[in-house]
Amino acid sequence: MAQPDQKKFFENLSGAGKAIAVLTSGGDAQGMNAAVRAVVRVGIYVGAKVYFIHEGYQGLVDGGENIEEAKWESVSSMLQVGGTVIGSARCKEFRTHEGRRAAALNLVLRGITNLCVIGGDGSLTGANLFREEWSGLLDELVQQGKIDKESAEKYSHLNIVGMVGSIDNDFCGTDMTIGTDSALHRIIEVVDAIVTTAQSHQRTFVLEVMGRHCGYLALVSALACGADWMFIPEMPPADGWEEQMCTKLSETRSRGSRLNIIIVAEGAMDRHGQVITSNIVKDLVVKCLGFDTRVTILGHVQRGGTPSAFDRILASRMGVEAVLALLEASADTPACVVSLCGNQAVRLPLMECVQMTQEVQKAMDERKFEEAVRLRGRSFENNLNTYKLLAHRKPQSELPISSFNVAVLNVGAPAAGMNAAVRSAVRVGITEGHKIFAVNDGFEGFAKGQIKEIKWGDVGGWTGQGGSLLGTKRTLPAKHLEKIAEQMKANQINALLVIGGFEAYLGLVELLAARGKYDEFCVPIVMVPATVSNNVPGSDFSIGADTALNAITDTCDRIKQSASGTKRRVFIIETMGGYCGYLASVGGLAAGADAAYIFEEPFDIRDLQANVEHLTAKMKTSIQRGLVLRNENSNENYTTDFIYQLYSEEGKGVFDCRKNVLGHMQQGGAPSPFDRNFGTKIAAKAMLWISRKLKETYRKGKVFANTDDTACLLGMRRRALVFQPVVELKNETDFVHRIPKEQWWLKLRPLMKILAKYKTSLDVSESGQLEHVVRHRRPIESEGVPA
Repeated sequence: MAQPDQKKFFENLSGAGKAIAVLTSGGDAQGMNAAVRAVVRVGIYVGAKVYFIHEGYQGLVDGGENIEEAKWESVSSMLQVGGTVIGSARCKEFRTHEGRRAAALNLVLRGITNLCVIGGDGSLTGANLFREEWSGLLDELVQQGKIDKESAEKYSHLNIVGMVGSIDNDFCGTDMTIGTDSALHRIIEVVDAIVTTAQSHQRTFVLEVMGRHCGYLALVSALACGADWMFIPEMPPADGWEEQMCTKLSETRSRGSRLNIIIVAEGAMDRHGQVITSNIVKDLVVKCLGFDTRVTILGHVQRGGTPSAFDRILASRMGVEAVLALLEASADTPACVVSLCGNQAVRLPLMECVQMTQEVQKAMDERKFEEAVRLRGRSFENNLNTYKLLAHRKPQSELPISSFNVAVLNVGAPAAGMNAAVRSAVRVGITEGHKIFAVNDGFEGFAKGQIKEIKWGDVGGWTGQGGSLLGTKRTLPAKHLEKIAEQMKANQINALLVIGGFEAYLGLVELLAARGKYDEFCVPIVMVPATVSNNVPGSDFSIGADTALNAITDTCDRIKQSASGTKRRVFIIETMGGYCGYLASVGGLAAGADAAYIFEEPFDIRDLQANVEHLTAKMKTSIQRGLVLRNENSNENYTTDFIYQLYSEEGKGVFDCRKNVLGHMQQGGAPSPFDRNFGTKIAAKAMLWISRKLKETYRKGKVFANTDDTACLLGMRRRALVFQPVVELKNETDFVHRIPKEQWWLKLRPLMKILAKYKTSLDVSESGQLEHVVRHRRPIESEGVPA
């Protein structure tokens, strides 16, 4: 990492005299266009020439019109389009030496020595081979008289940067590949639709999802919809699985469920290498149980549709990092891939990643399945461990004996994904041997005694439900401390799991302050952040924020589309978030906004005027639509109405204006796959922490926990989930405006401005270090937890 006193700024890097080409190769993935757009705009921004290569490597070999210089406007309205606008094709010629020589000639003739490849491991391996052969190919072209020696010397090395575009998430070294989140959206949309018809007829549905060599989509969608059973290539079922599965399905029905969902990855097989297809599973269920069973094969639906907010942001961030890596590359820099680790953009040597990806396949071919799972990386292994914890209920005789009671409650405004977190907490708690109590209506309900034991079957089908099924209130505990203490004593509550937003955080602060007066609060307490505003200190993400971002992005897409074919138009859109500008800023990046006004970045009338003039200048070109987002509390005087009226007046004759207040639609709806998965994993981890703390603080027949580290917030910090004492977070909090003092996403704002053609300053001090692929050996419990 660059030292703080050696800050590195993007605007100090020059692309003058450099040419960058971008191509998409292999299977298409949603978000590829967002990556292409970012590469083009950032490349032009730093003064480089940028070229599209149409039809992947085929266009590179064929040359001619397939290699086209890109302009700023070339990538307008591209962000929300699925697939790849510049085309992708399988190319046999590029696999031959002659084909690569033709490709080298096409690049040299245009002075291109920087290549950005967006594709899967095959495409990236091909790019690396091309780079290794480059000087030899140029020598051959000189001998053939197709280029002169000066050109060969001038363009003597080729820089390669890869971005992984693959819906399967089958590339080692990166937590998420471009397109994976969107594919999960398609799968979950189908599952949610199927659930309603399955319940009507008491049916079993077998869903086949993509993933010939990698079970990520099957695994995460099984986690996100609470599937009864799943089959993935990395974890073939043990012998006798047929009987086990049928027993599990009939147990689920006997507990009152009206449906079963089974998810099969297309590459699923048993321990002996025998293929397991969706039809084999269906026939088995019909034969053994007689259940009405149907098969749905999702196929290419998973590749289609618009990219999710996550994929647009991921691809935009990767695109900027890719251009940065190309500008900084030298002759001896190895080809790298830019990827995401936790919430951090990283660069990894391309061939290390490819090698590890191939090792996974080798381990699976050799039936070393545990090794294959480990090689897949931290994200995959954590998902699998969480799935194992939740999927199969152990018989009572196998559960650990525990006399502890744990209460779970929701506090604050509802957020999509809360129910997934509650389900996960309840089931992991039961598996740990505890009795779990559900509290209705937050701290207010707690004071009134709205508390009862909740069982395994009570939370069936909760993952896909929006809002808060437990009920939630904003009431803080301070006024009800005595009554809450009484209820905790009456129900013998030994630990608390609070799922909520800023009110939940304030509630923990108040409970902590009351420990001196009430022994009942001297128990392990943990909070899981859940709020659309994403304004809780100690966590980069909150449950519910991703669903809200997708609601904003979808609405912005529709609003922009409503103006197609009409004259030039600018939309002013107000988002939620209190004083926190996360939704406006990150939503603006995902929707391709021209400006986003937020409280954290003060603005005045001169800024507003500059934005209007900038938009007016853009509208005089071929650009038809503008988008301006405003956070609801960004400024008490520059209201949404004021900004709308200002833009309407100043844009007269060039564009007209419309305004929209998105309101509570940002809080509603079914949770996104990210929120279901994040809620499930984080709540499971919180419950395991509670188990550990209960054992540590159990003395002389009772639990007594009054140290700072027994009241924590579990948050995502950069690359890991970390437990942080609430006391320590107080210094990081602006209590007046209910936001953290430092917020990571503010670093993304200059990126939105650059992509909207503003000259701005972008601090890239954290970029630039080539890291190495780490082989993951840590167990799930210790991940990210300070020792």
